[in-house]
Amino acid sequence: MFIGRETELKTLNNLYQSDRFEFVVIYGRRRVGKTALINVFIGKKNAIYFMGVESNAKQNLENFSKSIIEYVGGIEAETSFASYQAALEYVFRLSEKERVILAIDEYPYVARGSKSLASTLQLLIDKYKDTSKMMLILCGSSMSYMEDYVLAYKAPLYGRRTAQLKLLPFTFDETCRLFGKFGGEDKALLYGMFGGTPQYLLQVSDKMSVADNVKNTFLNPASAIFEEPVNLLKQEVREPAIYTAIITAIATGSSRMSEICSKVGEETNTVSTYIKNLITLGIIQKESPYGEKSSKKSIYSISDNMFRFWYRFVPENTSVIARGAADLAYKRIEPELSSYMGGVFEDICTQYLWKQLLGGKSPVDFRDLGRWWGTNAKSKSQEDIDIMGTDKNAALFAECKWTNEKVDLGVLETLIERSNMFSYKDKHFYLFAKSGFTKGCTAKAAELGNVTLVTYDEVLKA
Repeated sequence: MFIGRETELKTLNNLYQSDRFEFVVIYGRRRVGKTALINVFIGKKNAIYFMGVESNAKQNLENFSKSIIEYVGGIEAETSFASYQAALEYVFRLSEKERVILAIDEYPYVARGSKSLASTLQLLIDKYKDTSKMMLILCGSSMSYMEDYVLAYKAPLYGRRTAQLKLLPFTFDETCRLFGKFGGEDKALLYGMFGGTPQYLLQVSDKMSVADNVKNTFLNPASAIFEEPVNLLKQEVREPAIYTAIITAIATGSSRMSEICSKVGEETNTVSTYIKNLITLGIIQKESPYGEKSSKKSIYSISDNMFRFWYRFVPENTSVIARGAADLAYKRIEPELSSYMGGVFEDICTQYLWKQLLGGKSPVDFRDLGRWWGTNAKSKSQEDIDIMGTDKNAALFAECKWTNEKVDLGVLETLIERSNMFSYKDKHFYLFAKSGFTKGCTAKAAELGNVTLVTYDEVLKA
């Protein structure tokens, strides 16, 4: 089942309708649905689709030649072009007569085997761009390669593309469309565990409970997800052991550089390099307190929920899981789920606030959203605010509570008190609650007039 990607499909179809040369770069981390998007877009259009393999230039050229010949003649043939230049020039000349899509999937595999491919494409694009009706798509999962050798200023193909699409994991709203048969709380749990990557979401069965889905995937040595994080790192990096140690350190509570280095046992310069690569891969994110750029306060967190859940719970239960005791492993995990879901709920609420802004329903026309943490000069204590967003003279402050208890007046009063550290003329407060609010909190919010109370059920319906 193909869901989402409406914006991306609309962009591709608009480019297709131009009937002139178009060059689109599609990239994103593995399993995010790039190939599925291309296949849906191509549909019944005139298209040559070729997926590169991790092999040598000769093998990929033979496969590319077969794709071209099959498109032209409708049959498979063993004939092969003498070079990539000959093959590509043939398609460029063909596209002078008709609209043709040429999609090269996993382009990095092909380009690594043929060092001159990018320069050849540059030459042919410059030669035929004014007469060709080709829609060229280069797609790749290696984020660093696509950014450094296709999109970067010094890359041969720089300046030739007419569009680029970076595919990101699904949002919470999009993910919920796959979980139609699950209850509201279960949808949040599944999003918190599997994230928004389509390939991981397909491992979820709506015929099982959340607990059984976890046991059947994360806690099952035979499942695809059980070894997915390690296998993905092996495909992307040279020293997966150190990367694994860094991700595990962050997943288990080490958020500052000094804490991570101490846990991993490596120097800061070494760890910084590895973390930079993990950020490029979309696994780790670096955060500073909202409105600040100071690296001294920066912390690191895992941005991908599947990785976050896996590294938080699987490694420490590996011995139990290997013995087939999935029930015991889940019994150990279950009491920690509420705490684990706190950060996930903040992310879900942040997405809700963006949706309110884009729908013209936000009381503050904020430019960005983020967490804030630091020292309260008045109390000399460490404080934090779950979500904060500002305009020139207005600010939004939000607190998110994923607990079974109703949020009481004290939570609102604390949030208001913390907002006093910031001198904005207009302030608006949001409280998000999994289980609702007490009468005292509701009454105070109504009295103040600048407080919005949002239950998780309302977030789901938005």
